[in-house]
Order: sequence, then structure tokens, then C-alpha cells
Amino acid sequence: MPLQRRVPKRGFTNIFRKEYQVVNLRDLNRLDEKVDKITPELLYEKGFVSKKRVPVKILGDGEWNRAVEISAHAFSKSAMEKIESAGGKAILL
Repeated sequence: MPLQRRVPKRGFTNIFRKEYQVVNLRDLNRLDEKVDKITPELLYEKGFVSKKRVPVKILGDGEWNRAVEISAHAFSKSAMEKIESAGGKAILL
């Protein structure tokens, strides 16, 4: 029996999957009121994300009522709506 038939076949690895570090809006409420721009670098410095080179996605769980400019690699629809309804800007990197 050939080797490729003897070795068990297990699972599938999706090489096109994009991994994000997620941050909820309720977590961003813990930042100072003085902050006018939120970037992935700031989130890394403050400890909201653990890896510097992995993209960041902002999720809309929680309340948001500050007019702040937020930069991230991806946003959920609800997060973008909450940020823009509060007078802020959601900037895709």
C-alpha cells in the first residue's frame, strides 16, 4: 500500500484566514477622556492587545459616547455605527 494511503488524513488548514486581536468598545471606555486619537500602537502600550504586529479589530459590544478618532485594521458594523453616531471617526488602516 502506498505511503499517502497509509498515513491518516486529518483536518484542513485555511491559509487565507485573517487573525485579528479584538477589542470591545466597553474596554476602550477605560481609556482617559483626554485621548483624542486611538491607534493600535496606543492599544498595545496600554495593554489592550498583546501583540504589536497582529491586526486589531474593534467590536461594538458596550456603550460609546465620546467623539474620538479610532484607527484600526477592521471594525464591526455596530462599532462603526456607534462611533460615528457619537461624532467620532472610524479609520481603516
